[in-house]
Amino acid sequence: MSLAAASMRAPRRTARYLATLARANTAGRPHARWQTRAVNTQPAYEGHIPLNWFEHGFLTLGSAFMALVNPRRADMVAALGDLTSGPVLPRLRDRMLESPEGRQILKERPRINTHTVDMNKLALLPEGTFGNAYVTWLERCGVTPDTREPVHYVDDPELAYVMQRYRECHDFYHCILGMPVNVVAELAVKFFEFANLGIPMTGMAAAFGHLPLTHAKREKLFRDYVPWAVKCGSSAQSLITVYWEKRWEQNIDEMKRELGIWSPPVEPRWPKPLSEAKLAAEKRAKMMENQQQVSS
Repeated sequence: MSLAAASMRAPRRTARYLATLARANTAGRPHARWQTRAVNTQPAYEGHIPLNWFEHGFLTLGSAFMALVNPRRADMVAALGDLTSGPVLPRLRDRMLESPEGRQILKERPRINTHTVDMNKLALLPEGTFGNAYVTWLERCGVTPDTREPVHYVDDPELAYVMQRYRECHDFYHCILGMPVNVVAELAVKFFEFANLGIPMTGMAAAFGHLPLTHAKREKLFRDYVPWAVKCGSSAQSLITVYWEKRWEQNIDEMKRELGIWSPPVEPRWPKPLSEAKLAAEKRAKMMENQQQVSS
């Protein structure tokens, strides 16, 4: 999920600062062999930040604390996801390798942002298609796919891509589940993701993210959404294997049936009415049509 403007303005260098602080704590003590680096310090891919075990533990605790104090800190949530996903990512990659779509994803390594996905073309797709539903969801929630944090702390390049893929597909999960952008909806999606993918960060969010909620919101979460999210997530196809970009023209109801997904029992609260979001998507489509006519 893309988290409003506050998340977009989050200081992305904080995670690097924590890692630097951890290194400072081990510097100047060469006599302690257990504090020396046990990893290759050369980055394995663009943006990779290698860590030794002490830096890894220090940054894990720091990012967990910051993410709990302020869940809107997308950089801290992303860092926590990187640092705690180690045991799970090989299993997710194996799931992808067992699936034709998953193998194609790993081979092509597509990225999801406004530079790689033509939102105007998606807006031209018929209503009821996944592509049109996705654009409408973006309009309805007022978010963009361009706020995904890059992976920094997963050492293996292929596993780093698996983590990046999960992160960039998170909004697709919201869309197909029919969940908006708010704290209750995000926690419901985290319960779904933990049941479906087993990523530790999603389990931590599910376990502790509800603590700051009011009693009424917490009760609503566990009464209306958690049972559905856990049951749906555990029985649905592993969503990490879905090549969403190849399914823009597929009927979204048909896709949900194929993947074993059903809508939540209670309609969540949305920041914008569906009619208003559809109108915005239609305006986008008309602008695209006009541009095509002018160019032709």
